Amino acid sequence: MPENHEPPGSALLAGPAAAPAHEDGPGPTVLALRGEIDLLTAPALSARLDALTARPRPDLVLDLRPTEFIDCAGLGVLCRARNRVLARGGRLRLVTDSARFLGMLRLTGLGDVFEVHPRLPGPHGAPG
Repeated sequence: MPENHEPPGSALLAGPAAAPAHEDGPGPTVLALRGEIDLLTAPALSARLDALTARPRPDLVLDLRPTEFIDCAGLGVLCRARNRVLARGGRLRLVTDSARFLGMLRLTGLGDVFEVHPRLPGPHGAPG
């Protein structure tokens, strides 16, 4: 796995393996997703997100900027995570500046469903 250059409170996902996310302290849990999110990697990602969204009021940021590809299985995993977060009174943010991914959200009718930001949140969970 590449060296972790993510900010504190972040984790990496490379294929089906994930480093532990840091959930201690104030602010959201940040999970950086790398590589491809597809039919092959979706089950492992879904299990990881289920664990991160199991507690009350989860505050989760998914950094999709390092993601190279996402298919409908990956999009389904993101929708499931969103539904779990909302059912527990939490907040889910996606971080991406990819025109391709933003276009896919619009084409699938999900453009207004997810809270999307171009940068990681700043201190105390505010958009960066």
